[in-house]
Amino acid sequence: MQPLHSPVVVSPKYSVAAALVAVALWSIAPLLAELARTVAPLQLTALTLLAGALATLPLSRKVPLSHCPRRWQAGIWLGVPLLIVGAVSSYFIGMRWAPAAEAALITYTWPVLFVLLSQWYRTGRLTLASVSGALIAFMGAALLLVPQALGSGVGGAASGYALALLAACCWALYSWTGQAAPVSLTPLLPRLLLIACAMTFTASMLLEGSTALPQQEALLAGIALGLGPYGIAMVAWDRALRFGHASLVGSLAYGVPILAALLLVMAGVSVLDWRLPSAALLVVVGCLKAGR
Repeated sequence: MQPLHSPVVVSPKYSVAAALVAVALWSIAPLLAELARTVAPLQLTALTLLAGALATLPLSRKVPLSHCPRRWQAGIWLGVPLLIVGAVSSYFIGMRWAPAAEAALITYTWPVLFVLLSQWYRTGRLTLASVSGALIAFMGAALLLVPQALGSGVGGAASGYALALLAACCWALYSWTGQAAPVSLTPLLPRLLLIACAMTFTASMLLEGSTALPQQEALLAGIALGLGPYGIAMVAWDRALRFGHASLVGSLAYGVPILAALLLVMAGVSVLDWRLPSAALLVVVGCLKAGR
């Protein structure tokens, strides 16, 4: 099974620098989401995606999609916005239902899922190293999930962790699509984010029914989420995937859960106990092993 294109490596330094920008911005996303906690999650998602669309608007240009197969056209215009909505909204809701640091850590198991998808797409099989790495990473997630699930059943924090895992799956599929698509998603990103924003705004009106403007701190945090983690970071990540090797670029994302958890602890949002650093270490080790 062969990909539709082979990414051209312009410069290893370029792809690494772009990936590091994305990693740094993604690391502050959980803290910004906590600052915007007073905003309904779907409304926050719509605000974030709108800010992201405006931030990436200068990059918009016409892309000749008519030459792409119809399945890719449908995948780009419908599938990608749905993945963005699923990733961002599930993440925000998961952080409301579960402790923020733990939910963020589970979401950031997505690099190992991306490595598995990318490997399967290129070769049609999975190596023992990638499967064992995935198992190690999800042992870290289970270290956080199992005690909460046993204590609160299917509701509460366990449901939040499940949504965090759903967000991870959506991000992995989004990254794989960005790598495998026959055209770059960067010039299409403003329109894709606007489509995702329209979907989320409609869902917010139907399910939340709130149109009031958020308070100043929450509003600024939502805008910052769109400008950084879901604007500039998504462009940087797409460029890193298009012009770098998936294994090298993906390995840089493994530091996000540790950085994100550290920022939450330093800000006093989360309390550091033995499970959090242990789970973070297992996630990073598993991702590194899977990416080798």
